[in-house]
Amino acid sequence: MATKMLMPKLSDTMEEGIILKWRKKEGESVKAGEVIADIQSDKADMEQEAYDSGVLLKIFPKEGEGVKVGAPLVIIGKAGEDVTALLSDAPAKAAAPAAAPSAPAASPAPSPAQAPGTRVKASPLAKRIAEENAIDIAAIAGSGPLGRVVKRDVESRLGGAVPSAAPSAAVTASAAPREVPLSMMRKTIAKRLLESKTTIPHFYLTAEVSMKKAMEFRASLNNGGDVKISFNDLVVKAAATALRQNPKANSSFGGDRIIEHGRVDVSIAVAVDEGLITPVLRNADRKGLAQISAETKELAAKARDGKLKPEEFTNGTFTVSNLGMYDVESFAAIINPPEGAILAVGSIRAVPVVENGQVTAGHTMKVTLSCDHRVIDGAVGAQFLQSFKRILENPALLAL
Repeated sequence: MATKMLMPKLSDTMEEGIILKWRKKEGESVKAGEVIADIQSDKADMEQEAYDSGVLLKIFPKEGEGVKVGAPLVIIGKAGEDVTALLSDAPAKAAAPAAAPSAPAASPAPSPAQAPGTRVKASPLAKRIAEENAIDIAAIAGSGPLGRVVKRDVESRLGGAVPSAAPSAAVTASAAPREVPLSMMRKTIAKRLLESKTTIPHFYLTAEVSMKKAMEFRASLNNGGDVKISFNDLVVKAAATALRQNPKANSSFGGDRIIEHGRVDVSIAVAVDEGLITPVLRNADRKGLAQISAETKELAAKARDGKLKPEEFTNGTFTVSNLGMYDVESFAAIINPPEGAILAVGSIRAVPVVENGQVTAGHTMKVTLSCDHRVIDGAVGAQFLQSFKRILENPALLAL
């Protein structure tokens, strides 16, 4: 019997998805578990598998169309089977994204094109556009993080050579504003963070942490070892341990109740082409630094390649957002609902410090905790920061 496959809810916040590419055509045979389409959700580009085996009797949406969650995608059944009854339900299409203007956006100076034989660092969307236009993506210089090839780089190549600069006195067409259609991820970020900022009573607590011992501790761990521990690994472990010691800081607002989470699942903010995604490190308080380092690297790589599964970026209990690698001294982050708090981590800076009444050279790091005041009071947030600071300033506690 033929069955209709519907647009799945690929994340807890997804309302619609965009069909990026059909891997199968009408009339072709498919097996259960076989990838039939690439779908852009509000979090990532994901592969959609067939639920049943049979023949692809009908494809409803075209490539590039938006489809609401629960709307029909395909009909799978036996060859020649009558599917008239199933065709009566028209798919609920979301508004199609506007065509992107042909002029490339201004971008940072790109990194050199990648050498032959090396792994090409590129976003899934950039790879798809390059493939569709028969462009060798390895020959494109990337302007994204760490030289990553992103959408605008491929579009720039499609647009041809960059025009020479016009005289500064004249206003040229290239100076005109460029309208960029919102991606599914960008729409969700805009909606969720506006909702967070306007409905959650944020308050902020900032602490300055001496990183002298943490720097020495990290150097000793990385001296000759195969596993290289980052400062972010130390921060995540310290935050997870502090949450275990201060469980009220690991809470969410539940309408008529407060939810104190029994697990410490730390969401880690990762920048991707279209915005930001927060893969989750499960039971972070129970894991050693080597395991945290390995899992964080794996999750970040999957996030940048658009290969995270829904269970890998949902249901975190606390978020860490680190901009220290961008030389940001300090900042305040917006809470990632339904979590009750987010820790914003700045850079490590060389500063004069007072030790035993003497001014000496030191290294400090500023962190700011954004709290939902419906769940976390000032004293609870302060106690969490005290624990976090104590752990990093005495890194032997990271082993506990």
